[in-house]
Amino acid sequence: MKIICNGTEKEIRSGITLIDFISEQDLNPDTVVAEYEGKIISRDEYETLMLEENSKLELIRFVGGG
Repeated sequence: MKIICNGTEKEIRSGITLIDFISEQDLNPDTVVAEYEGKIISRDEYETLMLEENSKLELIRFVGGG
């Protein structure tokens, strides 16, 4: 199935959760803010939110620096 992530079409497996998708992108879920279908998702929902066909996801990663 397909989703749009950060403006790019991605092919993903059916039944994947947000946290699994983030991990499969080699991102640390603790440093990512997710917006799904226009709504900011709280971190406690990452494990239960199932991604759906043709949905829109934005992942914003925070990087420390100094």
